[in-house]
Amino acid sequence: MSNPDALLVDIAAMVESEHSNQMPLTVVVPGAVITGRLAPESLWHERVAEVLAASDHLKPFAALFAADEGAPRSGRPTHLHLHVARILQGSYGLPHTGGMYRIAIADISSWTVGDLSYSDQ
Repeated sequence: MSNPDALLVDIAAMVESEHSNQMPLTVVVPGAVITGRLAPESLWHERVAEVLAASDHLKPFAALFAADEGAPRSGRPTHLHLHVARILQGSYGLPHTGGMYRIAIADISSWTVGDLSYSDQ
């Protein structure tokens, strides 16, 4: 979206200001549908840093995320930060357990409130 949806920006700003990570959201970006829960950027950075720090091979990258987690943000959000998120592909969500995604709001062509999932029934 060359002109980001003002309502989506407001939702992201509310998640940031209230430090809530319970808002389920599904977005459509070029080539993918991604579903998960919005998280404040600082919480997202913290969680990514934890995952990286637990890896022997990726540990040096954790500092990049940990250094940014306390930085004050100014202005309106430009990105969504999703956790327990999955890329929906056919009848599967990848990864099955959910991952951490950072998505530019300007790249979102459509969205809906709610976490989409599939059922075999």
